[in-house]
Formats: sequence, C-alpha cells, structure tokens
Amino acid sequence: MVHAGIVGFRGYSGMELIRILERHSQVTPWKMEHRSDAVAPPRPRGVSEDRVIAATPEAAKAAGLDVVFLATPHDVSMQLAPALLQEGIRVVDLSGAYRLRVPEVHQRWYGDAHEDPSLLASAVYGLPEFYRDRVRGANFVSNPGCYPTAASLAIRPLAAAGLLDLSMPVLCDAKSGISGAGRKASMKTSFCEAGDNYSVYAAFAHRHIPEVLQNCELEETQFHFVAQLIPTSRGILETIYARLRDGVDADQIQRVYDDAYLNEPFVRVYDRGQLPDLHAVQHTNLCDIGFQVAAATKTVLLVSAIDNLVKGAAGQAVQNMNLMFGFDETEGLL
Repeated sequence: MVHAGIVGFRGYSGMELIRILERHSQVTPWKMEHRSDAVAPPRPRGVSEDRVIAATPEAAKAAGLDVVFLATPHDVSMQLAPALLQEGIRVVDLSGAYRLRVPEVHQRWYGDAHEDPSLLASAVYGLPEFYRDRVRGANFVSNPGCYPTAASLAIRPLAAAGLLDLSMPVLCDAKSGISGAGRKASMKTSFCEAGDNYSVYAAFAHRHIPEVLQNCELEETQFHFVAQLIPTSRGILETIYARLRDGVDADQIQRVYDDAYLNEPFVRVYDRGQLPDLHAVQHTNLCDIGFQVAAATKTVLLVSAIDNLVKGAAGQAVQNMNLMFGFDETEGLL
C-alpha cells in the first residue's frame, strides 16, 4: 500500500482527492492539517477523524508517507514541496507554484518572485496525455491548471499538425463553475453575487495563460483567453475559435484528433459536428472534445469540457500518482 498525505484536505480539490483515494485499491489516505485556525466540519456521532497529522515533513516521515498531495495556495506549496522532497517523499503539487519553467514568467503572471527557482527544472508538468513518459517514476509532479488542461488538450493536436493559421489568434472563451475559485469566502463567489449571474474576470491576464502557451508552443500574440464564472458548482466548458489553413477540412481534423487520443482512457473525441456539454463530464476524470467547421470562413469551433475538480485538479493528480508508482493509470478513476 502507498500512504498518501493530502495538505489542504478541507478545500474543494482536497475533498475530491480524499473521495478518490478512499476508493483506490492501492492507497491509504492521510489528512495533513496546515492551518492552525482550521475549523473541522461537523460529522455524525461515532465517526472518528482518523489519520490526521500535522502538515510538516517530520510528521509525514514519521507516518511513513510515500507521497504528499499539495492542494494549497502556491506560496504554501513553495514552502512545503522542497522540504518534503528532501525527506525522500514524492510530491504532487496542485498549485501553480512549479508549473512554469522560467522564474521571470512566473513572476509576471503570479505577481511575486519565485522562492525556489532551482526546483522549477526538476518539476515534471503533469498532463499525462502529453508528458506521460516523464511522469512515470517522477518524484515531483506539478499538476496543470484546470483551464489549461481543457484548452491544451483541444488546441495542441491541431497546432502541432500545422492545421491552424496562426496569423489570426486562437480565441478561448472559458466558462467555469464557482468551485474553481476555491472554498475561501469572497464577495465575488458569494451566492447573491454568483447566483443567476455570469461574469468575466482577469480578462487577458489570467495566470493560466502561459501554461497553454507552454503546452501548445504558441506565442502570446497567438492566443487570447477570457475566463468567466457561471452559476454552477463545478465544470469547465471552453469554446475555442481558430482560423484554419487553406485546404484543411473536417476530415483532416477528425483524423488528427483520433490519432492523438485513440488510446487515451480519459479523452473522448466526438464525431464531427457533435459538441460536448458539462453534464457529460461532471464528476469524472474525462475531457470531452468536439468540433465544428465553418467552411465559408475557414473557422473551426472547438468545444472542450472537463470537471474542474477532477480532470482539472484531483483526478488528474491521482492519474499522475498512478503513473509515478506504476499502478494502472485508471485506478480509482473509472
């Protein structure tokens, strides 16, 4: 059995991690408390809060943990990840602390200097569909952001195949459920503000943008991204618009997607003209991709849908852990 700690287990992604790991046949989950002011949620009489330890490298080592998931803000991850790795404990970081390869890029998009730039080179970016061979056996995996997971899986195959006319920027209109903002209370995500509403935030400045550029080998001038909150609890649906090169048709696009994801257990490609919705992916580790071509304007519409808490966070983290420890990649996820 692998003993896995979860820091940030009271947050939405952390709770999702516990749910998945408790049904994993090869893992025993441990809750790691990192907040002195944390208030435990109510629980029925007779139900104990077992396997709870402090979120310190010393406590993790004493408990015999093999891996720790960091479902924490990026500044907390920067403090804990290096110390855990020094104790020989593997780390899967769900924050944005180690996703970007260049410290200056991190500082620009996250607004603070990276505290441990030397560790950026050793962090494996954990999008298995693209970097599976690097994730296998890795000691330190940086889990992708939710928006970049959906966008990159949709855009990269077409960009890599040279089907897109990048003289026109790829436009990504991304809608997310409220849980993507985390569990911490805020005016923006309170019921009276978010219910029956639909709002844009961080227009052209979202910190997930450089991940898409990094994965798809795009220049900043070639990709425009706008995030929006929609009044649902979970799920991401991205509608992406791109110009096609001369002579590219729906048959070529279908072949590229089919070839790219033929053997991928968590990516489902729809037949041309069919488009996914949130209900198809909620509470799953799936990414569903559909497309439609407007031949008159040489435009392709891509629709990519995931559950932001599963394929966009906890599920993908477990998918990475499975690869790191040599388990079946789908264990606990199907």
